[in-house]
Amino acid sequence: MDPGRAGCLGVVLVAVIGCVVLLVTRDPSGETRAVPSRPLPAPTPTSATTSRVSELVVSVVGRVREPGLVTLSAGARVADALRAAGGPLPDTDTMALNLARELSDGEQLYVGVPVPERASASRPGDTTPTTSSKVDLNRADEQRLRELPGIGPVTAGAILRWRSENDGFESVAQLREVDGIGPVRFDRLRELVRV
Repeated sequence: MDPGRAGCLGVVLVAVIGCVVLLVTRDPSGETRAVPSRPLPAPTPTSATTSRVSELVVSVVGRVREPGLVTLSAGARVADALRAAGGPLPDTDTMALNLARELSDGEQLYVGVPVPERASASRPGDTTPTTSSKVDLNRADEQRLRELPGIGPVTAGAILRWRSENDGFESVAQLREVDGIGPVRFDRLRELVRV
């Protein structure tokens, strides 16, 4: 069936309109464009990641004026816990305590008393160490000696040299004979070492 002249014009007209619509809606570069999406809201942090401990609770026991629990601000040191517990009693030796050590929440600080066997005596600066946790002057290597307060590589080397030259230590008092260990340093070390 012949569509005639009007039918041909209609088909051409539809084709032209289709081409115009295609050209108008197409990106001039010929590439397809991604449809912009709405930005997602930022995730709200959970309390576990944002909550930082602002207070510490520490148990201070032993020879202090007010033994018990003390509440301190985060970042508090052993010296702060001693102050909060009223300070040490007269004649209490606190030399074994590392007063500058940062405390952690829930720990127990022993002042001037031995650490019970069931408690960890390995935490630095908690109290005067028990015999088993003291540094053995006749067996310790340089690294172990350097864990003592005020002992660096030079003094550790001097202790090892003295030990080698004198066939070991017979008493803690002989530590005074090592170069670099004067009366003040010896007083700090005598409760931390053994033979």
